[in-house]
Amino acid sequence: MSEEVPAEEGPATVLAKMEAAVEVGLVADLGGGLDVDGDDYDRLLVSIGRTFDEDVRIAVHEAGHAVCARLLGHEVGGVTVSPDPVRGSEGLCWGLGHAEAFAEGRADARDVRDALGSIMPQAGEDRRPVADVFGDVYANCIEFMAGRAAERMLLGGEPAAPVDDLRQARELAALICASDEAIETFIAHCDLTARDLLMTHGDLVMVLSIVLRIKRTLNGGEIDEFIWRHEAQKASVFEQQRRVQWRERELVAARFGADCEPPDVAGHPA
Repeated sequence: MSEEVPAEEGPATVLAKMEAAVEVGLVADLGGGLDVDGDDYDRLLVSIGRTFDEDVRIAVHEAGHAVCARLLGHEVGGVTVSPDPVRGSEGLCWGLGHAEAFAEGRADARDVRDALGSIMPQAGEDRRPVADVFGDVYANCIEFMAGRAAERMLLGGEPAAPVDDLRQARELAALICASDEAIETFIAHCDLTARDLLMTHGDLVMVLSIVLRIKRTLNGGEIDEFIWRHEAQKASVFEQQRRVQWRERELVAARFGADCEPPDVAGHPA
């Protein structure tokens, strides 16, 4: 994370403090969604059969997917923490064009594997014609692992296995791996890569997860606007700190220069 958590404050305490800050500032600019009234939020959780801790976990998980996708240069169609009984999902992050794919029943990694499996090169065959497939599999598997990586980073402990994320990552990995052992090793690598990508953006994942819990659903444009605003605010704070530090150095240098001035002929400092 780019901001360390003080030793006396656990993730839950930090999340609560950041949530209060978000409610005061960022959320009002995005419009729509829940009121920040606690009673409204409690009633929502009861209506969807979810505890507070479960909602926090799901929001962090989906925020991890979204931030990882943007770090990899992939556009995000939207993200939600609302459950979908039809798809059996507790939350979802999707890319551009995936809404149509979902409607047509072809948005699963299994569909990609079925479509491309027959054209993938065998041992000893030239892989250059499908180099883009290898790259896409790699990037998408990192994205699939980013939800769990975000949970580990911000919530501590070992989260429950993301069954569907792992299943879809394995479906894609089977396109470029020749054995189950290779698939599991490749997935483990993608897991670590997702962690490394998110590690210096923990503050962004945390605040986006809070916005998601309040707004419930964000489209791609709202996500990009939020990320831009968050990074701009962070850059402004860093610049203010840099100027304060620079001024402090100027004052120290001025005092040092005054102390080093030679005495005048009467024995007093000039």
